[in-house]
Amino acid sequence: MKATSEKSGKWLAALCLLPFAVVFCVFQIGPLVWVAVHSALTDSGWSAQNYLDAVSSPFYRQAIGHSLDISAWSSLIGLAVAVLGSYSLRQTEGRLRDVVMAFSNMTSNFAGVPLAFAFIILLGFNGCLTLLLRQWGWMQGFNLYSKTGLIILYTYFQIPLGVLLLYPAFDALREDWRESASLLGASGWQFWRHIGLPVLTPALLGTFVILFANALGAYATVYALTTGNYNVLPIRISSLVAGDTSLDPNMASALAMVLVGLMTIVTIAHQWLLKRSYHVAR
Repeated sequence: MKATSEKSGKWLAALCLLPFAVVFCVFQIGPLVWVAVHSALTDSGWSAQNYLDAVSSPFYRQAIGHSLDISAWSSLIGLAVAVLGSYSLRQTEGRLRDVVMAFSNMTSNFAGVPLAFAFIILLGFNGCLTLLLRQWGWMQGFNLYSKTGLIILYTYFQIPLGVLLLYPAFDALREDWRESASLLGASGWQFWRHIGLPVLTPALLGTFVILFANALGAYATVYALTTGNYNVLPIRISSLVAGDTSLDPNMASALAMVLVGLMTIVTIAHQWLLKRSYHVAR
């Protein structure tokens, strides 16, 4: 009777999962398969020419390089600031922590056109903060519409997302571990080197992957800021699908698959580093 009850419970759980599986296949797997199939289509039939063009063209290689640079730097800077912010919040109690968490939750969704418009007002060529700092002799050569400006812009929406992701991870660090390490003569650096960082490594790696994916696929913010004139992969894909002069959906599909491939490589590297961190921790 118990085995029958357990079996019926599993079937009920699977049945409840069915709507999610249908939605996942229709809106995730289906479009991905469609893009993968059309990425191998050319005017002459099935071919890998779109991928060869994506790899051989300096223009597309530049787009890939810019996307990787901006995503990597904004993710690393955002992760570093988020670690410090999450740890500081853990040491803070009361209303201040609640206000900061609520603010992080709000600003993590503040992206796209409103964010670009806000940065143009603040740090554009005639932005109020830019003009003020230039009067003091700072930021003479700063350009918000350059790679450096985009990294700053991306980092802004990476930090609150990183704080929200890392804040619960600090629950794994128990205060009595620090006290025990201190009683045994360990310094603060030794505690973080041998205990704190190994415990937080899975969360740090996972957060970096999410931040990297968040930046790699960002479109609305960079488009609103540069009106599509900065060469990154999402802009190139959009121009090939909805551009005024050059329409090539199959090439756009190939570039989209390149984007998927980059994220796959990052995810595989994340899993490999995760296994090594577990091995080192043991």
